[in-house]
Amino acid sequence: MKREDRQKAIMDLLVTQGEVEVDKLSEQFVVSKMTIHRDLDDLESEGMIRKIRGGATIESGTRFESDFRYRERQSQGAKMAMAEVALSLIDPGMTVMVNDGSMAAFLGKYLPRKRPLTVITNNAAILDSLRAESGIALISLGGSYSSKFNAYFGSLTETCLANLRADISFISTPAISGLEVFHMDDVVVKSKRAMMRSGTKRCLLVNHARFDHTALHKLADLDEFDHIITDTAPSADALSAIEGAGLSLTIADAAKGEGA
Repeated sequence: MKREDRQKAIMDLLVTQGEVEVDKLSEQFVVSKMTIHRDLDDLESEGMIRKIRGGATIESGTRFESDFRYRERQSQGAKMAMAEVALSLIDPGMTVMVNDGSMAAFLGKYLPRKRPLTVITNNAAILDSLRAESGIALISLGGSYSSKFNAYFGSLTETCLANLRADISFISTPAISGLEVFHMDDVVVKSKRAMMRSGTKRCLLVNHARFDHTALHKLADLDEFDHIITDTAPSADALSAIEGAGLSLTIADAAKGEGA
């Protein structure tokens, strides 16, 4: 097997399993452990994985966000619940911005229920799901494509956003600590910040498990958002910080129960 094919196969395993071991990879691909280490070094240098003792992981870390293909498989019920609540903030005729991310991709699938809409996004999954939908004026942001994030970023993306305005921007994040929002990648942060500047209102979408975590780059303060939506209640410390700051947190599970 060629090196490129073997590394692709390793990534496929990581997307499915989340973590792999050098010993098992060596046996599976019938190559030396040193060869597997070199494969993992290559993938890590590309920002695709994190090497750990005895193997590698695709799970997020302070300086690393996991591959989109892995994230889209995780917590699908939670994402659906948050997407339903987010949809309630949208009225037909609005212009909506939606950022990168697997959570945002779920929201993108639901947007036709609020047509007619103008949708602005750098999220390739949303572009794929909406491009054939009638009643959706779809604006694709230019930029450099990232397969890891399945989205477009860079100066072209930011320039496009500087010249656009929306009624509401939906922003997702992998980490919140106290009253601060974080992300692992500086280029992604810049595009998210540009979307925040372009939205009249801003909504933060975050899984409850992402509270009480930091990442390398600060994205925003929580009070910069008009709405904060999560799937279920975060830790007592996180709730206390949010309530103490006078901010409102919408818990999708609770909102679903109220609507039942």
